[in-house]
Amino acid sequence: MKAMVLESIGTPLKLIDRPDPIPGVGEIRLKVEACAICRTDLHVVDGDLPHPNLPVIPGHEIVGVIDSVGEGVASSRLGRRVGVPWLGHTCGHCPYCAAGSENLCDQPLFTGYTRDGGFASHVIADEHFAFDLDADADAVSLAPLLCAGLIGWRCLNKAGEGKLLAIYGFGAAAHIIAQIAIWQDREVFAFTRPGDEDAQAFARSLGATWAGGSDEHPPKQLDASIIFAPVGALVPNALRAVRKGGRVVCGGIHMSDIPAMPYRLLWEERELVSVANLTRHDAEEFFPVARSAQVRTHTKVYPLEQANQALDDLRAGRLSGAAVLVP
Repeated sequence: MKAMVLESIGTPLKLIDRPDPIPGVGEIRLKVEACAICRTDLHVVDGDLPHPNLPVIPGHEIVGVIDSVGEGVASSRLGRRVGVPWLGHTCGHCPYCAAGSENLCDQPLFTGYTRDGGFASHVIADEHFAFDLDADADAVSLAPLLCAGLIGWRCLNKAGEGKLLAIYGFGAAAHIIAQIAIWQDREVFAFTRPGDEDAQAFARSLGATWAGGSDEHPPKQLDASIIFAPVGALVPNALRAVRKGGRVVCGGIHMSDIPAMPYRLLWEERELVSVANLTRHDAEEFFPVARSAQVRTHTKVYPLEQANQALDDLRAGRLSGAAVLVP
């Protein structure tokens, strides 16, 4: 197999050849068709997330076809197209797993971080954390749904049922969830980097009611805000944008420090919450909704060996939608 491997933090990924991996008990092997690149991959590569299992193959928005199964896995799964997300394994017995909050498991494994991911021609996955996907759909279009879509869906649910929704950071997750929110008859107010007219035009093309810089104030008070950009300084702005009793949802796994702010921004029963990882139940809900809403992902394709260029383009904000690697 070929893989782009992170050998040490802060260094470019290295293209290497390895023997094809062999699935163990309860595992499957996928021949990777496509793997989208998430901002979390940047956080792994750049060292924002501590203690990756180095050397590691990043990538956790994986679409592929099962070409080998381990002991205990039904042979009927061979040939099926599946998707593999960030949450790659849970213990199943800690208090969080027992309570149905497997996203908060005490002993999880994360794809592309603590176990090898999908920047490769093949990947091993826990069969219980691989979701059946439409065999006739385009693999590149499906790949961003495995994290940008799933985490966005969890954020949207956390935001509540308000009709006026702010989204800060209009990238891969935002462009998916904006389509679903508009399908749900909500109004979307998109906040981008100040002066990023291309991103604002992109948001409006998807149906956003309003688009402007993150330093601007929306034309009306909103019901909720979702922050996808990993910028803690946006939290006070997002709180200012919501009405009394409104909610701000922080959707990233990593964010820069939130600055000191006056209590009055939080007062009047505004809420500030975070989202961590995902659950398999999120996927059970999300994929039918994405299909019904006719979500169309906007992607830019890179060959596997150009993973470093794709990461640089994401880091520099040169992408609209999602970057996708194709082996």
